[in-house]
Amino acid sequence: MGTIIFPAPSVRRAKTYNAIVFYICLACIFLFLSSAYTKIVEHERFVHGLSKVLSIGLLAPIVGWLVPLMEILIGILLIIPKTQKLGLYAFTSLMIVFTFYIGGMMIWADKLPCHCNLFIEKLSWGQHLLFNLACIILAIIAVRLSKSKNH
Repeated sequence: MGTIIFPAPSVRRAKTYNAIVFYICLACIFLFLSSAYTKIVEHERFVHGLSKVLSIGLLAPIVGWLVPLMEILIGILLIIPKTQKLGLYAFTSLMIVFTFYIGGMMIWADKLPCHCNLFIEKLSWGQHLLFNLACIILAIIAVRLSKSKNH
């Protein structure tokens, strides 16, 4: 009978880290590209909702294009292996901005417009905030794991 050879623990760990980073990036790509698609397809509705926000109102036409374009760019960065880590940093940064926006809206706005996508629009603002925080944590985990696998 032959001996079964198992990969070294460091090889298994690297493969596990790669898989975790891959799936987190895939989720981030899906989130941002589907969100960008919704914002472009329903562009008028998105800009109209932004125009009602006191702090953004006058900039709504610019922000209305800037946000989905940034989401697409970050999605592309996450797809390309050489720019994946940069994409994770950019994803985290934009999600932090979105989270502060939601927190500010919860504090100062009477009516809160949401033009995200899919199931996210169905969440309460508290749930939306928690969802964003979870996405930020996952992206940070992916950054940390991608650093770990390089050492």
